[in-house]
Amino acid sequence: MSNELFEKGFTNRKAVLGAAHVEKSWAAADDFNKPMQALVTEYCWGAIWGDETLPFKTRSLLNIGMLTAMSQHHELSVHVKGALTNGVTKEEIRAALMQAAIYAGVPLALAAFRIAGDAIKAWEAENL
Repeated sequence: MSNELFEKGFTNRKAVLGAAHVEKSWAAADDFNKPMQALVTEYCWGAIWGDETLPFKTRSLLNIGMLTAMSQHHELSVHVKGALTNGVTKEEIRAALMQAAIYAGVPLALAAFRIAGDAIKAWEAENL
């Protein structure tokens, strides 16, 4: 895989999620799922996250709300850690989850609070 959008995406993905996480995911990709990893890297992280209209901090908050609404716990955990890396505060994450409770539902937000709390603790253990 060698194109500008992919390279930009790989760089953005590492900046938000951490180089070790991204390189591990890429190295673990096999013939079956490597095309999906390439698609996500190129389009999600290259085209969308590479669009400078919204800063990474804003994109992180949007993802937290959307992933909460979709009950995507694994991705929520990854993106909470990425949000902290992008300068989102715990208070801002809390506010985003509180808003998600109103618009997406309290049970989803309660689950998201549990996931986010664990992700915050893990991130702090690695970064503080």
